[in-house]
Amino acid sequence: MSDLLERLRTGLPAEALITDADVTASYAHDMASFCEAGTPAVVVLPRTVEQVQHVMRTATELRVPVVPQGARTGLSGAANASDGCIVLSLVKMDRILEISPVDRIAVVEPGVINAVLSRAVNEHGLYYPPDPSSWETCTIGGNIGTASGGLCCVKYGVTAEYVLGLDVVLADGRLLTTGRRTAKGVAGYDLTRLFVGSEGSLGIVVKAVLALKPQPPQQLVLAAEFPSAAAACDAVCRIMERGHTPSLLELMDRTTVRAVNALASMGLPETTEALLLCAFDTPDPAADLAAVGALCTAAGATEVVPADNPTESELLLQARRMSLTALEAVKSATMIDDVCVPRSRLGEMLAGAAAIAERYDLTIGVCSHAGDGNTHPVVCFDHTDPDESRRARESFDAIMALGLELGGTITGEHGVGVLKKEWLARELGETGIELQRGIKAAFDPLGLLNPGKLF
Repeated sequence: MSDLLERLRTGLPAEALITDADVTASYAHDMASFCEAGTPAVVVLPRTVEQVQHVMRTATELRVPVVPQGARTGLSGAANASDGCIVLSLVKMDRILEISPVDRIAVVEPGVINAVLSRAVNEHGLYYPPDPSSWETCTIGGNIGTASGGLCCVKYGVTAEYVLGLDVVLADGRLLTTGRRTAKGVAGYDLTRLFVGSEGSLGIVVKAVLALKPQPPQQLVLAAEFPSAAAACDAVCRIMERGHTPSLLELMDRTTVRAVNALASMGLPETTEALLLCAFDTPDPAADLAAVGALCTAAGATEVVPADNPTESELLLQARRMSLTALEAVKSATMIDDVCVPRSRLGEMLAGAAAIAERYDLTIGVCSHAGDGNTHPVVCFDHTDPDESRRARESFDAIMALGLELGGTITGEHGVGVLKKEWLARELGETGIELQRGIKAAFDPLGLLNPGKLF
């Protein structure tokens, strides 16, 4: 320990090192339940690329594991510390280095907050679409590490589709530049895409070149009430089948709606079994909403209410963004699943989640990025009750198994981390895991980067 600190101090300012045990303990884990976390030896908060390189060279020389972190808003344990590790928190590297309206790119450090970047590019008439629910606190580096999504994925896609290039510090301290600043480029293997979603297991992202889009018109939102989740999912299929391209298509089940009302008195309709929110940011959103409203009515909606203006629309979106926080208030703890299925099987997924809730005698609320089939069943439980905690964990696994049975994936945007290692192996199979481990060994032969995550 003393040797590690002495070596680190030779290339870091005193304020970049945290050794107080009470403080370092606060960096030990992210927001996931049921994920083990170790005790870090030290927390380092670098401000420069050179400081990150120094940390990695020191870690390699002394064979000390390194766990990179952003804002620790993750939900899979991917940022959890291991015993004796260096926690490398990148939140101080928070500069927006460039915004280019001509090239439609932003160049940023990893600690930049998603919402800060979004507002900064808006001032140039540009738009950075990925918007996780935690966008006011999560960092771009964390978004890249877990390949985050958000509410707008149905039209604009996820983080991976906006990362053009990266600067990455490798395990041995070398600096690797991947990708490009250009609109097109196919030279060599796509190492940039390989790092996106790698959860800090291949290298430390210290700079990112991000693609931007022209800022669209303000969106308008429609809210549709349904007598069943099945009817709401039918409406989703009709909307997509008819070729509509909403900027948002979100579903909240009855449990979620009631939780949001209990938390914030939002006035959402508690008699509904499922609430579907659909938005358009087209030149004539009212016409698009009218067409979608008719499809919802045909699918069995009991009420269809389009917002008259952006202010009303934003209130509806705030209710959706509040869903996870509201469900967390139902019981003392939650497990947030992240299963993505084909849109055509979304109804089966929601019906299966409801059956699992009944089978395990638990409250499970489902909010969903319905337009891309990404569901978030949230298991609410009392963490002080051993039997209820056991049932919560078993129900979580049952939901993931259901997702795979329906042709889906165990994670659409939250990542694998510690929580879903066993399930990643089931999804990828023996050959897939073998190849993934081979890639990991090529970048990190000593296994120092975020050990114990993914597989």
